[in-house]
Amino acid sequence: MRIEVRDSDRLRIKAPAKVNLFLEVLGKRPDGYHDINSLFQAVSLYDELTFSITDKPGVMIELTGDTSLPTGDDNLVSRAYTIMRSNFNLPHGLLVNLDKQIPVAAGLGGGSADAAATIIACNLLFDLNLSRTQLARLALEVGSDLPFFFSGGQALVGGRGEVVKSSDYPTNYMLVLVTPGQPVSTAEAYDLLKMDLTKPKVPFTLPPCRDINEFIVALHVTGNDFEDVLGASYPDSVRIRDVLLQAGAVLTRLSGSGPTMFGLFVDAPELGRDATCDWDCWRLFTVKPITWRLEVV
Repeated sequence: MRIEVRDSDRLRIKAPAKVNLFLEVLGKRPDGYHDINSLFQAVSLYDELTFSITDKPGVMIELTGDTSLPTGDDNLVSRAYTIMRSNFNLPHGLLVNLDKQIPVAAGLGGGSADAAATIIACNLLFDLNLSRTQLARLALEVGSDLPFFFSGGQALVGGRGEVVKSSDYPTNYMLVLVTPGQPVSTAEAYDLLKMDLTKPKVPFTLPPCRDINEFIVALHVTGNDFEDVLGASYPDSVRIRDVLLQAGAVLTRLSGSGPTMFGLFVDAPELGRDATCDWDCWRLFTVKPITWRLEVV
């Protein structure tokens, strides 16, 4: 998270997307969630949110960028504010100007990042003085991906998302994110896995890596459990993987529950807009891994 502007009644935050450098779904839990094992990495693709205190309780969202995003009570920004208001009896509301650049329902955690930014904004604007641990616990009430955004930008994530262990793997590489036009709901993706309440599998342990070459070798042993089940329903993911490999990616992978695919490049990639690619339907972003100081919140 990057706090750009902070005044007594106004705050601007840049909320980053994330990718899952690997993702295992270990099993279904009795509470209906799934246990995961994943390496989350924040990247330099941002939504920008400007929060202003209003006299009227509640939250009003003004959109720029991708204006197709719903702005009602089911928006994660609204849900995050509602949880903070109900827990701390907030005396005022928020006007939120959201410049939406992270694709929606794409496996990049954009909604979760926006909700985490809202929790940070409530903490700062209303002088709640909550600790990072308290903020992450509240964030889990909104969604499973949210606690990660209270880490330093890279973390091994377990449980349903509440177990966040900061990590220090290499970040000297670039990623090309390609999002096809067809969104994928997280619930739909988990339904395709068809996991019952069975004994969970043993999670993979990513070893320490001294440099980017060791890191790439280690990541090749991993995968994303959603790739196989989504391949038949979303054939664009296979085509995108082929395009990224032809461009020189040393690793390709689905992020989250999709449909965004990413390619990992050691050197700056060159992707031409040739006739074999559906550029009119795909969105492409070249990004870098980012981290931030834990004290920023």
